[in-house]
Amino acid sequence: MGSEQSKDKMYCTRYLNGNGPPSLADQVENGTSGRFNLVNGNQPDDGKISITHLRRNVEGYPDCDTIQISFEFDDGIQTDKHPNPGQKYYGLKTVAFVPLNHEGTKVYHLLEIAFKHKLLFTVATTSTGEERVTFADIPLKTKESGGHDSFSYPDPNYLKTVKKILKSKGIK
Repeated sequence: MGSEQSKDKMYCTRYLNGNGPPSLADQVENGTSGRFNLVNGNQPDDGKISITHLRRNVEGYPDCDTIQISFEFDDGIQTDKHPNPGQKYYGLKTVAFVPLNHEGTKVYHLLEIAFKHKLLFTVATTSTGEERVTFADIPLKTKESGGHDSFSYPDPNYLKTVKKILKSKGIK
């Protein structure tokens, strides 16, 4: 009986110390289920995201139109979240593509949540020594076709893979 009381007390103490699972209100607001802690990244604050409906398909999805997701970051100054606070970094303009079908639309919405939580991009030093906005560790397809590199379609596993990675970061 004593060990059961201790376990219950420890469980309640987690809540009192703010270490328990997120409240239902937090889960709804953040789009999480409470099983995973939602991670926040260090993507620059000034980023913009927009979408365009393209009336053509990405390779491997012949029966679907395409969602083009545009990302834009202006040049800026690194904050304490970045490798060299106070130093300038160069911005980025890039696009990503997902098929306009049920699963692709779901992935777009998950990527949008990841963007809001600053997980898609980061500031890093390039091989030439420049500080610039670059991709973080969530893969994006930046080419509609082209073969076997990691940025191109066709990739029959991409949507499943990116959902799994996002879920590991608390986004599902």
